[in-house]
Amino acid sequence: MKKYILIVAVFALITFAEQARAQSEGAGFTGAQPKLDHYDALYVLNSSDEKKIRGTLRNMDNALDDPRLKGKLHMELIVFGDGVAVYMKSGVYEELLKKLAAKGVILAECSNTVRERKIDKNELFDFISYVPSGNGEIILRHYEGWAVVHP
Repeated sequence: MKKYILIVAVFALITFAEQARAQSEGAGFTGAQPKLDHYDALYVLNSSDEKKIRGTLRNMDNALDDPRLKGKLHMELIVFGDGVAVYMKSGVYEELLKKLAAKGVILAECSNTVRERKIDKNELFDFISYVPSGNGEIILRHYEGWAVVHP
C-alpha cells in the first residue's frame, strides 16, 4: 500500500511540475504570427444596438491597427436587417465610418433590407455600396476564404 501511495505521490508531483513549466513558458506568448502576404475579413452587422455598432466599428479599427496585419488586411463591413441604422444619415456614425472608408474598408448594405423596409437611399450615406443580399455576401466571401467576423 505504501508503495502505491508513493507512486501516486510521485506521479502527482511530476504532473504539477509539468503544468508549472508549461505555464511559465506560456508567459512569453505573443499571439499568432502572420504567415501570409494578404488577409481578408468580412465584419457582419445586423443589430441597431449602439453598443454592438460601436463595438463592431472599434473592433474593425483595432484589427486595421494591429501591427501584424498592417498593410496586409482587406476589410468589408456588410450590414443588413437592423444594422442599417449604422448607415442612416440621421444616426451618429458618419465620422467613424468615414475613417474606416479612408483606411480602405468597403462599406456595404444589403439591398433586400433597403427594399423590404422601404428605405429611401437618400436616407443613407452616399459613400456606401450595395450588394443584392447580406447573406449572399457572407456566403460568397466565406467561400472566397475570407474570415467572417460577427462581434
